[in-house]
Amino acid sequence: MYNFTTDNGVFSKTGVDYGTLVLLEAVAAEPLSGPILDLGCGYGVISVVLKDLYPECSMTSVDVNPRAVELTQLNCDQNHTESTVLVSDGFSQLKESSFNAVITNPPIRAGKKVIYQMFEDAFTHLNKQGKLMLVIQRKQGAESALKKLEELFGNCTAVSRDRGYWVLESHKLTD
Repeated sequence: MYNFTTDNGVFSKTGVDYGTLVLLEAVAAEPLSGPILDLGCGYGVISVVLKDLYPECSMTSVDVNPRAVELTQLNCDQNHTESTVLVSDGFSQLKESSFNAVITNPPIRAGKKVIYQMFEDAFTHLNKQGKLMLVIQRKQGAESALKKLEELFGNCTAVSRDRGYWVLESHKLTD
């Protein structure tokens, strides 16, 4: 159904990783509307699939890797998908932007400091009632990520667990 071009230097270049599939399945079961951010978009799988599932939503795709951003734009074009695609270190190019949903398969190997900063920045850029959804393996810190999100948002639920992958969801309840 979808056609993706990948290259060296991007995560999971040989095919869509299982964590992303688990995340997409969980997100597809959720109602989404308005602006959505694919944070750390890689070569654009989440952006393409979510825009297809939710054509009324506006999609923004960001990654720190310029090659990943080129590939996301290419994949959006070849899958007839609209997204604003930007090179951005986290939210650095999105200072005034806000979203109803931030979806991410975070770069776990970057470490907790980077990942937790992504969580904090997502909280700042979410509209009231907005949601952060992410996938993380249990063995790579899902339980500590859940605790961090509970601290930050006041809530966090593991909405899906599959083969060691947890999909975590937090809602911003205040402005």
